[in-house]
Order: sequence, then structure tokens, then C-alpha cells
Amino acid sequence: MAGHVDYSKIEAGGILFREGDRGDSVCFVLEGEIDIIKESSPGGEVVLASLPKGRSIGEMSVIDNFPRSATAKARTETSFLTLTQKTLDQILKNHPEVGIKILIGISRLVSLNLRKTSSRLADYLLPVS
Repeated sequence: MAGHVDYSKIEAGGILFREGDRGDSVCFVLEGEIDIIKESSPGGEVVLASLPKGRSIGEMSVIDNFPRSATAKARTETSFLTLTQKTLDQILKNHPEVGIKILIGISRLVSLNLRKTSSRLADYLLPVS
């Protein structure tokens, strides 16, 4: 995998990407911490999560290529690996067994995040009587 990912470092306060940016990659946090920020009205921001070492961000965009659903901002100096949709497509073509394992891992991450979001949403909803 080393030849298929890019290593990057960003200072505290730096932006990996902004909500609405074109998304085509997933990032894996090696060191540091990333805040996931969602714009709220009017003109405010809400920190949805803080992702430490070992976590990933942008799993949806490497699959669907839709605009980013939130902003990713470095809480601390952070290093990370990036896997682009184009590179994933090359892996799937040239090394399908590896590509399938990556897709299964990404699918699990998306599923886990959806479960967490559903649980958090349920905490804010009124009970059904």
C-alpha cells in the first residue's frame, strides 16, 4: 500500500478540506487529531467529532465522489495518509483482492459512522408514545 498513498503533515488549525469541496479521497490519521466541523445557521460551526490517531475521514467521498459533508480541521499538528479514488480504482483493477479488502474496510467504517450518527440523532428526538 505504501506506493499507493500520499503522506502529508498539517499544522494545528490547518484545513484538510472544507464542507462543500469536491471529495475524492480518504485520509488516515497517523499522528495528531482532526476536528470534524459542520456549518450551522446562522454562520456558526459545530464540532461533530474529534478524530485521533488511527481514525479515518472522508470514507464516503472515495466511494461516491460527492462534495464534502463537513470541514476537517487539524486540532493539533497532524500527519496523515491519503488514498484517492483514482488510486483505489487502480488498485481494484491491478490487485482486485487487495482492492476488495480496502472496500470492505471502508464499507465497515461508513456503516459504523452511520450507526453512531443514528444513535446520536435518537438522543435528540422525542420518544414515540
